Amino acid sequence: MSETHVTVVGNVATEVSYGETGGGVPMANFRLGCTERRYDRQRECWVDGETQWLTVTAWRALAVNLIGSLAKGDPVLVSGRLRVREWVDGEVKRTKVEIDARSVGHDLTRGTSAFRWAAGVRGQPPGTAGPAGAQAGGELVPGWIADALEARKASAVASAQAAAAAGERSRVAEGEPGGDEQAALI
Repeated sequence: MSETHVTVVGNVATEVSYGETGGGVPMANFRLGCTERRYDRQRECWVDGETQWLTVTAWRALAVNLIGSLAKGDPVLVSGRLRVREWVDGEVKRTKVEIDARSVGHDLTRGTSAFRWAAGVRGQPPGTAGPAGAQAGGELVPGWIADALEARKASAVASAQAAAAAGERSRVAEGEPGGDEQAALI
């Protein structure tokens, strides 16, 4: 059976999630939103059409590089193998469209991007050492990727703490017991 390869233009709709399989193979995925644009001759302007939602999955080096390269909202081009999965949930037929990515890049028709060589990449020009501190042999997850993951985790924790503190201030302002007052009531 022949495989269907596609190239899709869209926007990163979620943060890139990263993990590893039980065997230690890096994997990353994100949701991609692709909205049709067409020219409306009656109104003489461009209008948005229907949005298609796809899950993009990347493996190994591509997965590692996505973490430090993409953010929610980025315009991208994704090329890879199309997978359409169908199943029945009760009496409802469900469908999920996925792309097993072979290549992902920023859409340069909508902005600029700065390229950095990843550590240990074949075909890298001589004399380019990649990111600062990267080993020539390349580690599984380069230091700059690990730093980006840690920064993202720290940002998420800070946001959660700020939201919790705002909720606590709101309860106290409304006269609801909270914190020490709630503990004293127990």
